[in-house]
Amino acid sequence: MAKRLVLPQARVEPCCPPIAEASLDADQAVDLARMFKALGDPVRLRLLSRITSAPDGEICVCDITGDDFDVSGPTISHHLKVLREAGLIDGERRGTWVYYRPQPANLSQLAALLQAPAPLAR
Repeated sequence: MAKRLVLPQARVEPCCPPIAEASLDADQAVDLARMFKALGDPVRLRLLSRITSAPDGEICVCDITGDDFDVSGPTISHHLKVLREAGLIDGERRGTWVYYRPQPANLSQLAALLQAPAPLAR
């Protein structure tokens, strides 16, 4: 039976106000662009979706490299590395396999950044 990893749901303050409220400074833009760039590939976006929607809060690479993707195992590994280096996921080696889990703080920052302003009443 697989052990369930329970991550604390800490309140994360966004790195910066939504872009509709204030301009980003250069350092903020560089950090956030790296994360958005990682999401700009359909395979990486699907991998992130699989990882974040895993029932136990994490997923084994052995469950990712199945027939769901039309790319090779090494290509999946490359995409996972890009997501890891962007700070969107984290991986932990357990024996032969690596288990991946999302980095909720960074995903929350991206979501907060894109919050649209409330529509003006007419």
